[in-house]
Amino acid sequence: MIKTNLKMKFNKIIGAFGNMDQILEGVKNKVFKKQHIEDIADIRWMECAQCPELDTTGNKCAVSATKPCCGACGCSIGLKIRALSASCPMGKWKSVTNNHSEKLIKKQIEEDASSI
Repeated sequence: MIKTNLKMKFNKIIGAFGNMDQILEGVKNKVFKKQHIEDIADIRWMECAQCPELDTTGNKCAVSATKPCCGACGCSIGLKIRALSASCPMGKWKSVTNNHSEKLIKKQIEEDASSI
């Protein structure tokens, strides 16, 4: 049983490395709050709060200090719901954009702002 739990946690940590862009996006959006992102996060949180996969103890988190987390993927809920390029592994909500599109939008905004 302990071996199985360690293997599951290890797999979630490895999976997190594949989602590093989304994790960093969630961190950025949690630190530098924008109302439209907080509105999306609130809607997503309403779904997560009712989900049986919500882990408030940290047992299924990739990193236990990030609780509450999604028991299905191990991601911190506070970060995942703020990453616009993330989607729910249970299919409860979808991504709003992807990292590539977000970078293009930011570049266009910066170019427009510099031409003013």
